[in-house]
Amino acid sequence: MQWIDWAVLLLFLGWIVYDGLRRTKDSHELEGYFLAKRSIPWWAAGISVMATQLSAITMIGTTGQGYTDGMRFIQFYFGLPLAMIVLSATLVPFFYNSGVYTAYEYLEQRFDAKTRSFTSLLFLVSRGMSCGAVVAAPAVVLSLILNLDVTATSLLIAAPAVVYTMFGGVQAVTWTDVKIMGLVVFALFAVIVAAILGYPGGVGVGDGLSIAAATGRLQTFDFSWDLTNQYTFWSGTIAALFLFCSYFGTDQSQVQRYLTAKSVDEARHSLLVSAYWKIPLQVIVLLLGVLVYVFYVFNAPPLIFSSSAVDRLNRDARPAFAALEQQHETAIAARREAAAALAQARHAGDGAQVLAAQDRFRAREAAVQEVRGRAQALVRQTTGEQTFNDVNYIIPNFILTQLPAGIVGLLILAILLAATDTIAGELNSLSTATVIDFYRRWVRPVASDAHYLRVSKAATGLWGLFACAVAVWAAELGSLIEVVNRFGSFFYGSVLGVFVLAIAVPWASGTGAFVGLIAGMAAVAWAASFTSVAFLWHNVIGAVAVVVVGMAVSAAAPGVGRPSPGVERRAPSA
Repeated sequence: MQWIDWAVLLLFLGWIVYDGLRRTKDSHELEGYFLAKRSIPWWAAGISVMATQLSAITMIGTTGQGYTDGMRFIQFYFGLPLAMIVLSATLVPFFYNSGVYTAYEYLEQRFDAKTRSFTSLLFLVSRGMSCGAVVAAPAVVLSLILNLDVTATSLLIAAPAVVYTMFGGVQAVTWTDVKIMGLVVFALFAVIVAAILGYPGGVGVGDGLSIAAATGRLQTFDFSWDLTNQYTFWSGTIAALFLFCSYFGTDQSQVQRYLTAKSVDEARHSLLVSAYWKIPLQVIVLLLGVLVYVFYVFNAPPLIFSSSAVDRLNRDARPAFAALEQQHETAIAARREAAAALAQARHAGDGAQVLAAQDRFRAREAAVQEVRGRAQALVRQTTGEQTFNDVNYIIPNFILTQLPAGIVGLLILAILLAATDTIAGELNSLSTATVIDFYRRWVRPVASDAHYLRVSKAATGLWGLFACAVAVWAAELGSLIEVVNRFGSFFYGSVLGVFVLAIAVPWASGTGAFVGLIAGMAAVAWAASFTSVAFLWHNVIGAVAVVVVGMAVSAAAPGVGRPSPGVERRAPSA
């Protein structure tokens, strides 16, 4: 990066932290700090919900997924609109009218304290780990720029989020979300334009897409019923429906966003923003990855996108790596010629010639991927990192090497701010659950708002350190968007099952819910350890196990199962 990139980066980052710190209105009160006194307009709350998801993982992990795997990941989101409609009609008014700070407070009203605490604990573990993956995405970028390890860059990235979350609360987080969202969308389109401008003369966007289509990267629908296949139409509409209902309906990082809205109707509208805009936005993100893949078909890509891995290979395995680099150059040149021939055949309009050119291109593509596979295996052998995968380095490498000065700084800024923004939102929700569901419930039931806020700020800092520790591990686990959803899918189905029992099974008891929750987690752990069922289906397994076992235990040993509370809002704690 040049000086102008650093200037853009530091100036904007400083402004974001300053603006977050100055938005401290009502942050000295518990409801103001955690819920902004329910004063956020629906459109800002909706953008905040979207921005919490549109993290640096989207810009790095999802685009990398598009590069390597194409558009089929979009099937993951097919269940989202239905989930938003279901939640808008059920849980949103339920939580909002209950006057709770966290979703898990309701479980004590309905069941008992142990069910509330266990469910909140599962949220803290899952969201803390996911926050670590969010930190890992920009840490990868900054490690390339500064030539530091991921541990150091994770701390540098998490620090600004911790600072303005500590002092500004949810109001600072929400209004920062609004500003960052526009910058992120601009960044996505800037990379798309840069990729297209890098195509050689005579090769248009249509040609590029036809080349991508020859490798299957434009395949969007897969109607197979293979439960081991991660992304199919059925996993995206059935299994992902369970995931989204749990994430948006019971995850405190999302619930807290719409609880800040001015009314139930505005809370519903804020949630429906994702129903309308999430799928189109994900199409753009994945398409960016596909277009960057086409760019590297005509412009030689690195054999390994991680510069730190390349340095290690050059130091410890130079002869073997040099041989692979030579083979890679030869395979890349052959693939480029085959791609140009495919574009020419397409222009000629000869169907038979196009089919033959597609076959040749697919063969050349397979040769490139075979060499890359051997290079990645060499990295794992040399470093001992059995999980090494450089998919998260693809887009950062493209940005740093292919974009002009000034724009590089702006795009790196967008990645960092998207991460900072999401980290801040998740730290705020982790702090809220820690203080409300554990500290105030079990340690200090009666205290001043000032005391609880001090504890909350300390919790924010501790969760920031935890996220940094997870980031170091998560950075090498493969596509970060998959890492986050793997983390979530281990917990989300079981948590959703508890809320289904609470709302849809009036005679369910606290004992039934608690035992069911343990059974759900055990069922998911068994499925993850001993079967090859795709992780999205873990959400279904967990939810069904909780409901079935919870109903059985409630029927066999009836306990105290209080009916669902009414819609009278209780007054916030003083």
